[in-house]
Amino acid sequence: MAVYRRFRDRVRIGPVQVATYYDGRGRDRHTAACTAPGCGFSADYRDRAGAELAARTHRCKA
Repeated sequence: MAVYRRFRDRVRIGPVQVATYYDGRGRDRHTAACTAPGCGFSADYRDRAGAELAARTHRCKA
């Protein structure tokens, strides 16, 4: 079954979007995902600082 995530507190850093969501156990999780076509970068983090650091240091291969 597909997981439906409701993202909140979204911010865009360059081509990367950072957002917060609740995982299946009710904990806050943070994700960073590149929106550039053909890039495919995305990662989940336990803290917001890690997600924002990943967004600032990401370099697109596309």
